[in-house]
Amino acid sequence: MGHHIGSKSSIVPLIDRLNKYPVGLVDSEKLREILTLLFDKEEAFVASRFPLEEATLPELSRRTKIEDAQLRPILERMADKGLVMDLPYGGATYYLLMPGLIGFFEFTFMKSRTDLPIKEVAQLMQEYMHENPREGMAKEFFGSRTPLTRSLVHEEQIPVTSEITTYESAREIIRQAGYGAVGMCYCRHKKEHLGDSCRKGAPLYGICISLGTAAKFMVRRGFAEQKDAEELLAVLARAREKNLTHITDNIRQNPSFICNCCSCCCELLAGMRMGYPEGVARTPFLAVIDREFCNGCGLCFAACNVGAIGPVGADNDEGCIVSEPLCLGCGACVPACRRGALFLSERRTRPLPPESRKELFRRILKEKGRLAPYIVCGMKKKVRRVFGRKG
Repeated sequence: MGHHIGSKSSIVPLIDRLNKYPVGLVDSEKLREILTLLFDKEEAFVASRFPLEEATLPELSRRTKIEDAQLRPILERMADKGLVMDLPYGGATYYLLMPGLIGFFEFTFMKSRTDLPIKEVAQLMQEYMHENPREGMAKEFFGSRTPLTRSLVHEEQIPVTSEITTYESAREIIRQAGYGAVGMCYCRHKKEHLGDSCRKGAPLYGICISLGTAAKFMVRRGFAEQKDAEELLAVLARAREKNLTHITDNIRQNPSFICNCCSCCCELLAGMRMGYPEGVARTPFLAVIDREFCNGCGLCFAACNVGAIGPVGADNDEGCIVSEPLCLGCGACVPACRRGALFLSERRTRPLPPESRKELFRRILKEKGRLAPYIVCGMKKKVRRVFGRKG
């Protein structure tokens, strides 16, 4: 299986292609080992030839010079693995190469796999994600000014005088999505293969939500199970009982997921503790402690999923304090306080996420100096539209 590791004809062109995404993959020996396990030689070659946007089978056949009949089963195999997303539309099927993160890294652990040395993959991914945080994959994922993801507030914890928009409400996002599903949590599944489990007792399956087109793909390919809106709202309620933090795409229109995250397993929240406190965008709220009622019991320490609450002094006798730069304003900590000393307050300024995924990606690409290929791709697309041809 490892016969093509480091090969210029397979893995290196694949890495070059993946690094055209807003979040690429920093090259290293560990990354090459991971990609060699996830992609066979044919798949790596086909992936390296993908355009920046979705493409049909005939378009990909021209790019790879592989006949349709031979290429179709390769693409089907890749879709089953979560390496590409298949998108049926208007009588045709479009294929989109998934990025590594958020993408096929997660899909690898979102269903049971017998075709992989899954424990080895888990260890490699763990080491890859955490090595050299200032220059490695953590910087690539969390280092742009615009975060890829954002937190959502537990609505029942907001002040009675406050209001939230539909895009700030996990419940409203679910109600408006039109289609949803639940599946296996990538982070907790990977942790289990590393001999660890969630300290908050969050379930492995049925806690992470996918929405819209992404959910349809995941159901079609066995990564998730379709659920109606009421069932998805019940998932949110279970997550709040476990003091989990809701995280979604950092966009206002059509988010594709709501993960329910804990401090011990979540890779997104781990990034904040690795030196990227701005790596996940905040809610419009901030946790506040009323020192008059706080007795320093420390129950809120464990409830906070980003370590934003701690003692004022060397011990807890002086009560607790919230670090404003770290606090996501999710409200997961509030129910832990038995004395009513912990509550949410509105921030001085209200965060405004990018409107769409396209705008989000454009911002991140511009911040990283990678926008030019997408501009060229867009111009080529317009030319094809004008002349009525594809390629």
